[in-house]
Amino acid sequence: VFPALLLNYFGQGALLIADPKALDNPFFLLSPTWMLYPMVALATAATVVASQATISGAYSLTRQAIQLDYLPRMHVRQTSAKEIGQIYIPGANVVLLLVIALVVVGFGSSSKLASAYGVAVTGTMLVTTILTFFLIRFGWGYPLWLCLAATGIFFVVDFAFFSSSLMKIAEGGWFPLALGAMVFILMTTWRRGRVLAIAAQRRKAIPLAGFLESLAAYPPHRVTGTSVFMAGDPEGVPSALMHNLKHNKVLHERVVFLTVVTRNIPWVPQSERVVVEPLGHGFYRLMVYFGFMDRPDVSATLELCKDRDLEFDLMQTTFFLSRATVVPTPAGAMALWRENLFAALARNARTAADYYNIPTNCVVELGTKVEI
Repeated sequence: VFPALLLNYFGQGALLIADPKALDNPFFLLSPTWMLYPMVALATAATVVASQATISGAYSLTRQAIQLDYLPRMHVRQTSAKEIGQIYIPGANVVLLLVIALVVVGFGSSSKLASAYGVAVTGTMLVTTILTFFLIRFGWGYPLWLCLAATGIFFVVDFAFFSSSLMKIAEGGWFPLALGAMVFILMTTWRRGRVLAIAAQRRKAIPLAGFLESLAAYPPHRVTGTSVFMAGDPEGVPSALMHNLKHNKVLHERVVFLTVVTRNIPWVPQSERVVVEPLGHGFYRLMVYFGFMDRPDVSATLELCKDRDLEFDLMQTTFFLSRATVVPTPAGAMALWRENLFAALARNARTAADYYNIPTNCVVELGTKVEI
């Protein structure tokens, strides 16, 4: 692709040197008159290919952000039984549609989009160079001088292009900057809100070790079957367990504390997917690890526990989940408008049962309020 693109750009440059009047549309004027319609068809096909790549990239990045807890859970539909990366996210698709419709109506023509396009492309190149430095320095551990030498020249060139494109902010370059700022605020608000909500729950949580000791001293009535409690903090007692024990006064003969962890790698091997730790008296801690490109399927992952002396019969298993309602407070750690934004995102997030593919007929949800 690169040689063809380079030749095309050089050809357009040669055309403009020979005929400056061709500046209006050098791509189409570069070809003979009889090639106009085939070139329009070629440009249309290229646009379709590029748009599909953009849509697929948006889906992939959205799922990775969800896995890394930078966006609320959304419905992710797997569209292929062979390729794990082929997904469809209806929510992201609707957002893309709305943004594109606003761009088409607001700008009116592709020529008016040139400034916005320039800022977006040069900004992306600059950010990519900066991220490359952090990757090779802190991810791969290369010496500082080598990292600076490898990315410094690209940074100078990219910064020169980006700073020159800032002259076009008033002519449309503001749009990608505003769109990026909105996405940044959304992601950082969700991330910060999740940190505060988890911290609030941990402050109220009872240490698991002490709780198990009290149950051993004063055992409640046990019934047949297995109960699985989703636990964000593996060292604390899930609020769903406390509510269930308070209202129902019973525990199942096997109680599993399930914690799902998304690691900062694309995929986690099947051999490292689950870790089972017996806690005694019929209690188990189950750690499940996914990569940010893995499909978080708890039901399928439970099958791996057979080789670790913890077998599940879904007909005899009940999943207890906490449904947290976020309550913004004026004196909270975030600005009130950000707390309200986080609460709205939390209300509309996909439930844990749907997202982790837990059979709905095996799920019991217990509500709790979290003040941030």
